[in-house]
Amino acid sequence: VQLQASGGGLVQPGGSLRLSCAASGFSLDYYAIVWFRQTPGRERQGVSCLSSTDGNRYYADSVKGRLTISRDNAKNTVNLQMNSLKPEDTAVYYCAVGSNCAIVHGTVHLYDADRWGQGTLVTVSS
Repeated sequence: VQLQASGGGLVQPGGSLRLSCAASGFSLDYYAIVWFRQTPGRERQGVSCLSSTDGNRYYADSVKGRLTISRDNAKNTVNLQMNSLKPEDTAVYYCAVGSNCAIVHGTVHLYDADRWGQGTLVTVSS
């Protein structure tokens, strides 16, 4: 029973990456899914979530318009399409599941976090 995040890498500013969060041993259907990111010395930040209750998508102010979260039910996977990447997007990105998610003061929050993926590094640099 685990989450596996993948898809990170090195990309130039303005470029794109697609992260994936694959679940094994359980179905993502009944969970809210959140993508977090963290850089050394800073608090973990929720950047995007897919709600379990209404299927709504929420984005942190810092990424709105550039990131898109989506679910692939057939693969039991949630993807994060990242476009127009900036150097400040450089971070380790984690996926996690919980009971629900919401936007609070411009940041995504996950309630009753249950499982976490291991993280995938995104580096935006020329």
